[in-house]
Amino acid sequence: MQIAPQAQLDDGQLDLCIIHAIGKFKLFCLFPTVYFGRHLGMQEVEYLPTCSLKIETEKPLDVYADGEYVCQTPIEVTVARSALQVVVPPSSTT
Repeated sequence: MQIAPQAQLDDGQLDLCIIHAIGKFKLFCLFPTVYFGRHLGMQEVEYLPTCSLKIETEKPLDVYADGEYVCQTPIEVTVARSALQVVVPPSSTT
């Protein structure tokens, strides 16, 4: 799935993909487009690169990262550039 198809591992940015108010049927139709990154062209989809974000809610909500409970809102998220080393195979030059 290409939820954030423009995301780069090394650009120091968070890539936010926000789905605004949308009906159930249109959401159902949008879902398959995520596999190819075509959802970004839809009017209800907003795509924003940012270096930090703050999330506040009226009532505290649980926050999960990679499927694990982390804390409750409010939260502030930033990028720690170059904090994670990722090993990938060399790109093919064919």
